[in-house]
Amino acid sequence: MELIPTADEVRELLERTGALRHGHFVNRKGLHTDQCLQLALALRHFSESKALCVGLSRLLRAQDKVRRYLPDISIVAPATGGLPVAFGVAEALRAARTYWAEGDDGKLHFRQFMEQHTGERVVLVDDMIRTGRKLRQLRQLAEQAGAEVLAIGVLASESLAENADFDSVPFCRMTRVEPQYWPADDCPLCRQRQPLTQLQM
Repeated sequence: MELIPTADEVRELLERTGALRHGHFVNRKGLHTDQCLQLALALRHFSESKALCVGLSRLLRAQDKVRRYLPDISIVAPATGGLPVAFGVAEALRAARTYWAEGDDGKLHFRQFMEQHTGERVVLVDDMIRTGRKLRQLRQLAEQAGAEVLAIGVLASESLAENADFDSVPFCRMTRVEPQYWPADDCPLCRQRQPLTQLQM
């Protein structure tokens, strides 16, 4: 595998580690889908996690604004899925700082006493992006604290994320997956009587 794996190589890695599964699933919103993506199942393996994070770091380093300010940048992620990506990318880029935002109510916030400063340059990362809502919220949070967002990077994006609007901020991804979604009463996999797995994520 090259230092920047191809999108197909990344998908093969995700399938091999069980992070990308094909079948018949129902998510917490009740929608049926033919794919399940759980990046944590790939990131639990050291070599695979390192390959993904180093690959993403190289895509980010290729962005002029990121390269120009290294190593004096911060890598910022939403918890919890983005944490291993943040630390892996920070190590590869030798970034000065790594921190994250968290929130159980759907609203992200930084921890009390988290020191941020006006003009801080940050790169936002996450394991995956479905709609872009969380990363847009994280960007707003960082910019409200006076930071400049240099780039955004994820290991995988769903086709739904194609409409995510990050304005002029560069967006990098390792691969793209294209699950299909259906309402429960109009699911072709149900009509084919394929076994159904309830997703807990």
